[in-house]
Amino acid sequence: MERNNLFPVFLKLESLDTLIVGGGNVGLEKLSAILKNSPLAKVTLVARTIQDSIKELAKAHPQVKLFERNFKLWDLWDKDLVLLATDNRILHEAIQKLARTRRILVNVADTPDLCDFYLGSVVTKGNLKIGVSTNGKSPTVAKRIREYLDEAIPDDTNVLLDNMQKIRNQIKGDFNHKVKVLNDITTTWLEDAAVVK
Repeated sequence: MERNNLFPVFLKLESLDTLIVGGGNVGLEKLSAILKNSPLAKVTLVARTIQDSIKELAKAHPQVKLFERNFKLWDLWDKDLVLLATDNRILHEAIQKLARTRRILVNVADTPDLCDFYLGSVVTKGNLKIGVSTNGKSPTVAKRIREYLDEAIPDDTNVLLDNMQKIRNQIKGDFNHKVKVLNDITTTWLEDAAVVK
């Protein structure tokens, strides 16, 4: 049976350096997604032409640097992640090979075979964040699942998380005991939530 073997990770982009190559709609989509999830992310965007909506978005985020020119090899220096968002596969392949030699992880828009990682659909409710991946097969399905979860999960979930943290901090005993107590509490909470619906 086929399965998704991707390893899910949530990155602290404010402590990493990200490069986006591409200044059109896809570049805007990638930059918007990064800043929505990590408003303090350090991003450099390079493109021969950068659309005005990207420039406007960057104005609100002083840690975002824009360079309106062609990609240069040194754009990869000191970068941790690269997102390629042009419509030029030959350019993507060349940059991906260069990035690989520097051990930099690469995402190439709509080109799963060149990707080291995928950007999933994300549901955020306060401190709760859920990533949805279809292993690069269907971003549309991931988007629909995200919409469903976004609607199904209450907006005040952060209150629950804060309360659970307080309870966790008060529980005495070893790790196994704490897990059992928290499992009992959340099971009761989920049962109560199902009855209310």
